[in-house]
Amino acid sequence: MTTLLQTDTAIRRVLREHGRLGVDAESLSPDADLYQSGMTSHASVNVMLALEGEFDVEFPDHMLKRNVFRSIRSIERALQELIAA
Repeated sequence: MTTLLQTDTAIRRVLREHGRLGVDAESLSPDADLYQSGMTSHASVNVMLALEGEFDVEFPDHMLKRNVFRSIRSIERALQELIAA
């Protein structure tokens, strides 16, 4: 079972590698707006694909929205929903 800390660490690693952020992913608060931190729509697709590989999940169409990938906390909530399913 993946802990919240492990999830946070993995999300931040994916953001660092694929998010093209203008700031260090480690310095972001869980509620910081990733788009205001430099992530583009194109980068968010790369983040989504990397998260799918990292957590062995698939984001369904209804989750392919900007607000799902807006912050680390919103990504954590989406992943928790997918993992619980």
